[in-house]
Amino acid sequence: MRRMKVELAKGRLWDTSKQSLKVPPCTGYGAITGNGASFLGKVHWQRLEKESAMFPEIEEDSVERGYANAREVYAAYGVDTEQALGRLAGIAISLHCWQGDDVGGFEAVDAVDGGGIQATGNYPGRARTADELRGDLEKAYSLIPGKHRLNLHSMYAETGGKKVDRNALEPAHYARWIDWAKANGLGMDFNQTCFAHPMANSGFTLASYDPAVRQFWIEHCIACRRISAHIGRELGTPCVTNLWIPDGFKDTPVDRRTPRELLRESLDAVFAERLDRRHHLDSIECKLFGIGSESCVIGSHEFYLGYAVEHNTLLCLDAGHFHPTEVISDKISSILIYIDEMLLHVSRGVRWDSDHVVILSDELRAIAEEIVRNGYIERVHIGLDFFDASINRIAAWVTGTRAMLKALLIALLEPTDMLRQLERDGDYSARLALLEELKSLPFGAVWDYYCAKQDVSVGPAWINEVRQYEADVLSKRG
Repeated sequence: MRRMKVELAKGRLWDTSKQSLKVPPCTGYGAITGNGASFLGKVHWQRLEKESAMFPEIEEDSVERGYANAREVYAAYGVDTEQALGRLAGIAISLHCWQGDDVGGFEAVDAVDGGGIQATGNYPGRARTADELRGDLEKAYSLIPGKHRLNLHSMYAETGGKKVDRNALEPAHYARWIDWAKANGLGMDFNQTCFAHPMANSGFTLASYDPAVRQFWIEHCIACRRISAHIGRELGTPCVTNLWIPDGFKDTPVDRRTPRELLRESLDAVFAERLDRRHHLDSIECKLFGIGSESCVIGSHEFYLGYAVEHNTLLCLDAGHFHPTEVISDKISSILIYIDEMLLHVSRGVRWDSDHVVILSDELRAIAEEIVRNGYIERVHIGLDFFDASINRIAAWVTGTRAMLKALLIALLEPTDMLRQLERDGDYSARLALLEELKSLPFGAVWDYYCAKQDVSVGPAWINEVRQYEADVLSKRG
């Protein structure tokens, strides 16, 4: 007898082994006998097909009427909804490829762990090949309004079955990704992969005391910068390449200084080659703590902020990389006083850096407000960074990206000049009251109209398409 989660009310059925199961209808948590299944059972697929049209599409006339009313409401506050939608259409969100395969990549390496990166869950249908991953991404993009980007980690190289270590990667290993991005009108961003590799098993990479380890990762990072520049040239848009390393101590160290000096030396070597910023932008990412580096992270916020200011790189802020009560929205304006551009990895930490799917939370809205209110749309690169293996991975992409876009739309619809004047006049009572009243304005009607004009599903109807894709495509994956 083994216990497994049964959610037949929603057509869900899976466990941890490899065989499918048939069970009588039930709901909630149940105990059943058998070997279980890591893949969804036949009952699941049958019910998915029956429920594929469960969520209704909002009628076009209703969308138009709702938008006409909302346009008048916002006009009373001096807000032009058409202008807001035009600006929103110009913002590209970088979707992270690693949500689609649980941060697996396509290498065959023998490493102890993922450098503190863990995707929890075992929802079936994970992409197993680059073609499957691209197909899943195409489906996600088709359900998200606007034109966006792809964020690719270097461990997703396609080497034709040959073993190519990370310090020997070349642009040719990403040719199919580049061709695919061209065909779909996407920009691309890139990442050095300094984890889940035998040379990272000690928990240290660029800050390692071992010069051979440092040199390997320096070579990897240099190779990735050149790949990034090639991507940017091919696609005609700068490729932001972000560097994050897991280096740190689990318990309290005696010497924090020396590893940071070593990291600085390594970074100087990595960034020594000048690359055209029209094609490539360097970004460095900080973190407060991680699994295995709870007591000290070498690449701390203060370390990378100083390095970014000195060397004019982008600084990456991940929403989950700080104390649970610390928010990145409050940091954006301070940082952009001193550096030209920055990268955001928008995530949702639940009590720690758990990388939950982004939702329309207060902090997500605050991030968008800081970007829009201060005129930072051209200076802030927005990428997503979450990985949830417990739900449909395409639904995760779509939910998170649409939430980010909704937050930006709400910020674009705000009468910021009116609020700013109240603040400058010292009328904090009116400022507070107006901010609260704005929360009930009909932004949802404007969002629905935007989705309709961008020819994507309005309201929750996109869930039907994800379910159908799950039944037609994901269910065929063993």
